Amino acid sequence: ENYGVVSMVLGQENYGLAIVAVGEGLWSFLQAPSFDHAKVLVPAVVAAIVLSVVSGPMVTSGDPASVQLGLEIATLISVGLGLSYVARMVAPYSPSAKEIAFLGLLVAIAGFFSFSQNLLVDGFITLPSVPLPSLPTIEFPSLDF
Repeated sequence: ENYGVVSMVLGQENYGLAIVAVGEGLWSFLQAPSFDHAKVLVPAVVAAIVLSVVSGPMVTSGDPASVQLGLEIATLISVGLGLSYVARMVAPYSPSAKEIAFLGLLVAIAGFFSFSQNLLVDGFITLPSVPLPSLPTIEFPSLDF
C-alpha cells in the first residue's frame, strides 16, 4: 500500500473540510452579524481546529496506525458537523438562510462518506462478512444453430 499517496489525498480532504466548514460558518454569521448569532461559528471553528491540529497531522503522517485514528476522528467530526447543520435547519428561527446550512449538511455527508470509505477501502477496518448460502445451479440444454 502506498501510504504516501493515500496520506496526501486524505490531507486534502481533511483540510478541505475544515476550510469549507469555517467558510460556511463565516458566511452564515456575516449574513446577520450579532453576538447571539455567533453560535453558528462554534461548530465550524471546533471542527476546523480538530481537523487541522489533531486529525490533519495524523492522516498526513504516512504511519498506518496514525492515519487510521486520524480518519476515525475526521469521520466523527463530519458526523458532528452534520448534526449541527440539522439542528440549525430544524430551529424555528435562524437569522441567516437555512439553505446554506443544508449545503453544509451535504458537505458534511460527503466528508463522512469519503472518510469512512477510506477506512474501508484502504483496509484500516474490515466489516464482518456473513456467509451466504450457495444457490442451486440450473443447467439449460445447449441450442445448436
